[in-house]
Parts: sequence; C-alpha cells; structure tokens
Amino acid sequence: MVAPLSPVVQNDNSDYHDVDHGRPDFAGTKVRIAILLCTFNGERFLAQQLESIARQTCPDWFVVVSDDGSTDSTLELLREYSERWGGDKLSVRQGPRSGYAANFLSLTCDKTIEADYFAWADQDDIWQANKLECALQKLQETPSQNPALYCGRTELIDEQGARIGLSPLFERPVGFANALVQSVGGGNTMVFNQAARQLFQQAGEDLDVVSHDWWAYLLVAGAGGSVIYDTSPTILYRQHDANVIGAASGVMVQLMRVRMQFRGRFRGWNQKNIAALESIRFQLNEESRMRLDRFQRARSSRGLARVIWLRRSGVYRQSLWGNLGLVLATLFNGI
Repeated sequence: MVAPLSPVVQNDNSDYHDVDHGRPDFAGTKVRIAILLCTFNGERFLAQQLESIARQTCPDWFVVVSDDGSTDSTLELLREYSERWGGDKLSVRQGPRSGYAANFLSLTCDKTIEADYFAWADQDDIWQANKLECALQKLQETPSQNPALYCGRTELIDEQGARIGLSPLFERPVGFANALVQSVGGGNTMVFNQAARQLFQQAGEDLDVVSHDWWAYLLVAGAGGSVIYDTSPTILYRQHDANVIGAASGVMVQLMRVRMQFRGRFRGWNQKNIAALESIRFQLNEESRMRLDRFQRARSSRGLARVIWLRRSGVYRQSLWGNLGLVLATLFNGI
C-alpha cells in the first residue's frame, strides 16, 4: 500500500510565494511539463514526493522516472502510482547505473520525452503546491527560443519533515563568471525550457561532469541563456544520512570548503567542468569563451600571474569567504 503523506507544518514567512490552488492562467497557453525523477532505493520518502507533485497548481505535468537499480520497494511503489494516475502520468524506465548525474542527463537527453518545460525532481523532497507555477511564471518572461533555467533557494527539513532552516541566500548576480567556480542552484529546484533542453541534447549525456545541476548552470549561462535564481523557496529539501549532496551554510562550512580547495578537490572539479565545456565550445558565446580561456590561463600560470589572470577572467563566488578562499587557492594551485 502507498504510505500517506506525513503532515508538514506550514510557515507564514513573507518570503514565500502565495499559494493559489486554482488553475494558473499563462495567457491562455497550455504547456506540458515533464517532471524527470531519478530514484534509487527511495522507499522511505518517495510517496511524500509523489503526493506533493500531485498537488501542483499546474495540472499539465507528467512524470518520467529513471530508476538506477533499486532493490527495495521503490519499483513496487512506482507501479502503484502508475496504476492510480495512469501510464500517461507516470512511467518508469531503467537508468544507466552510472551515478545520479548520469541518470539525470540520460533522462534529459532522451528524445522520446516531449514537453515544453522540464523539471528535475529528487526522490526524497516535498514540493510546495505552487513550485511549478512559480517557475513557469518566471521562465515565460524569456522568449521561448532563448535557453532559460530556473533555480532557487530551498527550505531544509529533517527526516520527520520538521523545518530546520534555509539554504544559503545568494545575492550577487548569477552568470557564467560565477558558474565557472560555483554551483548556486540545486537540481531539485531546477526547471528549464525546451531551448535549454536542446543544449543538453547537443552536449550529450555521456559527459563526465561533477553534477548535473552545476553542468546546467555552466551550460545555459555559457551559451548566453537566462539563469533565474529565485530567493523564495518552493522546495522542502530533506536532509538525512542517505543524501548524496546536502545543503549547509555557516562559517564552519565555508572554512571546510576553503580547506577542500587547498586539498585539490576543487581543482579536480574544475578540470572536469572545463573538459566538458571544451567539448561543446561551439555552444558558448564569445564572452564565455573569453572567460573560460582566461580562467584556464590562471590555472596554468605560476605565482602572482595566477591571481592576475583570475582577476582578468572576472570569475567570482557568492560570498566574501568564498572569494577569499578562491584567491588563496589560486595562489597555491588549488583551482
């Protein structure tokens, strides 16, 4: 049997979007939204995520699930929902079994999935009812022929669904200069249009990238598309022991990230991202190619020349601590 949705206490915080449970009106235009959900042994929280999807104020969605080899009751649960909703609302396929990033990219690049907009979904979150509506309202401010990517903050919840805080608030502009050294939006918040989806398909699903969400930020921003960062959360992001990637902030976390830069992990991530970007260099606009070249010059230079080229590249992180760590890591060959 499908487990019922556990109650989550609502919050009056004025930072939240007002929820309107009526059908949204997008200038009379009906759009289809493909929700791309990846699962792996997700039986604990999956029903809550699916129930929150069912409550969306945008009704014209369908879910395609890519399961990466679950051995628990995940597939049984998905079959129950598919029978309840209908196969046109929820379908399941086998994933590539090469990690979460490869799983999401395989779904995103699948040409048989046709929609106007695409939303990534994790198996253990809870969506607020207006999650898709808020994303579409902002995305539709961009002409449909231009790539557009929506992402935003999340509210953090624990295993029982109690609210425990918010993800970091980023206040500096988003764009390729930031994307080269930082990922600002979780994949579980991301929604993108067909033009952005075509960028993914042209780049291919077999790239060795650090994460699918960082790649989305790099790809859309690098091509000169619109990246929309929403400061008002519409996702309840569950924090638990099985998280592949969690959300955390604070001084200690910032210090840990600086330490990570000195240990070479950040440099390895940059190398992966640069290799992926070079493989689709033709998709980058002129300004992005210039920034990429200068950033690579900073990485290959010595001593103070590294900092000079880093400054010329214009790259930056969102916080003071992050930028201080970036400069120090540059000096010590950590980028």
